[in-house]
Amino acid sequence: MNELVSEGIGLMVLGMGFVFVFLVVLIFATGYMSSIINKFFPEVVAVAESNIAMSNSVTSTAVDPQIAAAITAAIHQHRNK
Repeated sequence: MNELVSEGIGLMVLGMGFVFVFLVVLIFATGYMSSIINKFFPEVVAVAESNIAMSNSVTSTAVDPQIAAAITAAIHQHRNK
């Protein structure tokens, strides 16, 4: 029985070692493939489009002063109840 347990532990350690080595190789291979893709196909950033998108987001989030006053009045009324 003791020999069977030691063989089981040995197989467990061997299997876990293979999985660990495989995962380490996978991590390095993924990083290497990512660097190759970035080298041959760099990501182009459109500066003009990002500036337009940023200016649109600022104007679209602006709140009408009458709506802001109505919200403020509603909050004030709710807190005073």
